Amino acid sequence: MIISGSTSQVLAAELAAESDEPLASVEYDRFPDGELLAAAPGFAESDDDRAVVVASTVSADAHVELLQLQDAAREWGASEVVTVLPYMGYARQDEAFESGHPVSARAVARAISSGTDRVLTVNPHENAVCDFFEVPAEPVDAAGRLADPLPADLSDPVFLSPDEGALGIAESARDAYGSGDTDYFEKTRHSGTEVELTPSDTDVSGRDVVVTDDIIATGSTMSGAVEILAEKGASRVFVTCVHPMLASNAVTKLSKAGVEAIYGTDTIERPVSEVSVASAIAEKL
Repeated sequence: MIISGSTSQVLAAELAAESDEPLASVEYDRFPDGELLAAAPGFAESDDDRAVVVASTVSADAHVELLQLQDAAREWGASEVVTVLPYMGYARQDEAFESGHPVSARAVARAISSGTDRVLTVNPHENAVCDFFEVPAEPVDAAGRLADPLPADLSDPVFLSPDEGALGIAESARDAYGSGDTDYFEKTRHSGTEVELTPSDTDVSGRDVVVTDDIIATGSTMSGAVEILAEKGASRVFVTCVHPMLASNAVTKLSKAGVEAIYGTDTIERPVSEVSVASAIAEKL
């Protein structure tokens, strides 16, 4: 049975349909003192002995909900709990930034491990984050889905990633689309908020460009890439990512930079979530 966190209700429903598993009734509440309650009374009505908890941990509250839903599944007698993290919060904090700092990805992975038998997480920033879990954990690659919402008439397309580390996402999107070149920007990070992009040597003049990434958070890096491409004569620039966090004014930044359209998946449910990763997850369940 599929049990959904409040942040992943659309994806959970898609996954239930894709995997032909029932969707549990779930209740979310908050006590007067601010404490949360996430419960799955519907699981008690099921004969399933496996619970699949689907929850993007986009906030501290979402992390607490996930832990409560895992425990609720155990309370009702699930012999196996599978935790699906469409988006794993804190995954980018995979090392201590300085002496005395935590490895936050490891801390949350250990907490999640305590209530589950297995973990699936979609396109973590680094696959190595799965090693932090104390139960079997594996990444799910949904990058190929990024091609689905793109126009069919892209002109001599170029698929670009913001840095070399994300080139695999650009290649997956290109392969799924069926044509085009791939390349990446050189990215130098000067601070937590200041990133310098160096244009690639690929000729984009008069060509449609698709900029891909695993996550768009503030949109600053991506909007800088779009502006550079416009200066180099790109025809249309599309932006697509697995995790459309799009915090604060990210959409405005990208729109002002001249992006034609923004696409994302439903790992983080946003208005730009044009494609579902449910089929990719279902293949791993």
